[in-house]
Amino acid sequence: MNEETQNKPHRQQLLTGDLKYYKKDFWSTENLKYSVPHFRMKKVARVVSRLASHRESDLLDVGCGPATLAGLMPSNVHYHGIDISIPRPADNLLEVDILQTPVGFKGMKFDFVVAQGLFEYIGDYQSQKFAEIAAVLKDGGKLILTYQNFDHRHPEIYGPYSNVQRPADFRKDLSRFFKIERRFAGAHNWNHDHPRRPLIRGPQEHLNLYVPIISPKLAIDYFYICSPLR
Repeated sequence: MNEETQNKPHRQQLLTGDLKYYKKDFWSTENLKYSVPHFRMKKVARVVSRLASHRESDLLDVGCGPATLAGLMPSNVHYHGIDISIPRPADNLLEVDILQTPVGFKGMKFDFVVAQGLFEYIGDYQSQKFAEIAAVLKDGGKLILTYQNFDHRHPEIYGPYSNVQRPADFRKDLSRFFKIERRFAGAHNWNHDHPRRPLIRGPQEHLNLYVPIISPKLAIDYFYICSPLR
């Protein structure tokens, strides 16, 4: 079975608007897969740490899962997270379905908002959530966002995804709400998955590059560093 045939039912579902949004019963189990920091999360942490430098900063992690990113943050970055399923409640975490409730945390404004591996599941709510994230950022605040490269040479579309689109279309909508200050590949790999072999993974852990011709076909996902349009 080739890739086109394999993904045809999923693509038809997206085209007809017959989207399924997964709720707490799904995410209470799925989130546990992210209890250990993975390649993308570590790269997000390095990006935030570099941007924050030594400044005292407030960060909101949208779709935080078990809040694993918190353990990678320097002490000057004050972590807050929201998710539909919070395995271990805490004062800096808020359990909320962001598809039904505006993105936010007790009226706070943030220096950084992180949304990693979130927008693939956001379906028809994409533009609305961009607007809500922009509203909770301080002046000069940054959004650090990741989104899968569905132009990859052999794209793999995970069944629960409800928001599959080409990178150019995603950027077009993102640009309505944010100035995209930088875009780069999270990693490059022949397969549509973050590299696991040390010889391939190691050199890419600290490289944040967009390579014309190569990235459009081999980038696993893209990182976007953005500031809100006022």
